Amino acid sequence: MRLLYVEDNQKLALNTSASLRDAGFVVDVVHTVADALHSAKSFEYDAVILDLGLPDRDGLDLLPDIKEVNPNTPVIICTARDALDDRIKGLNAGSDDYLVKPFAVAELIARINAVLRRPGGALGMTLSFGNVTFETAERSMAIDGATCAFSKRELALLELFLRRSDRVITKDAIENALYGFDDAATPNAIEVLTHRVRKKLAEKGASIEIHNLRGIGYILRERAI
Repeated sequence: MRLLYVEDNQKLALNTSASLRDAGFVVDVVHTVADALHSAKSFEYDAVILDLGLPDRDGLDLLPDIKEVNPNTPVIICTARDALDDRIKGLNAGSDDYLVKPFAVAELIARINAVLRRPGGALGMTLSFGNVTFETAERSMAIDGATCAFSKRELALLELFLRRSDRVITKDAIENALYGFDDAATPNAIEVLTHRVRKKLAEKGASIEIHNLRGIGYILRERAI
């Protein structure tokens, strides 16, 4: 899950984004409306966390632009504006949730998961292919019903493939989904990660495997018998 976090308080942004990454999210942090709009147009995000008091423009001005780029991207406003009128204005402007600062990061994570579980969101569904099942809300994977241990990034890769099974995924698409601004992939990171996941799937008896289409990308298919 890739998040866009728009927050001009750099200390708050640093601490909160670190906790979100620990929870398994890929997080891009920007500090202005201009940078946020550029990012929203350049990358696909599963959700946006939006401050309102930004240095170049009010964060509310960004909401219509985000919804125009991707109407299904949920937006959670996180702001110090706690008046009832401000909350109503934010929700009426198109935000999916409204959280007042100061907030506990655990509550923010719960709210992110909640909006992602709504119809059209990225969570709340079971992805299955062959004998592999992935529970998006619980972030757990099973092979033939037995839960298997994978790292957060390995699970993120598997989720990406399961959402697009039997479809080619380019290396750039994988990098965009799994790595943020501050976590750029090394030149061979994608190859190493896919090789490791492919090996684990085979060792655990999965009926699916990742195929490398040299010069094109990767594809998840059922293993030939």
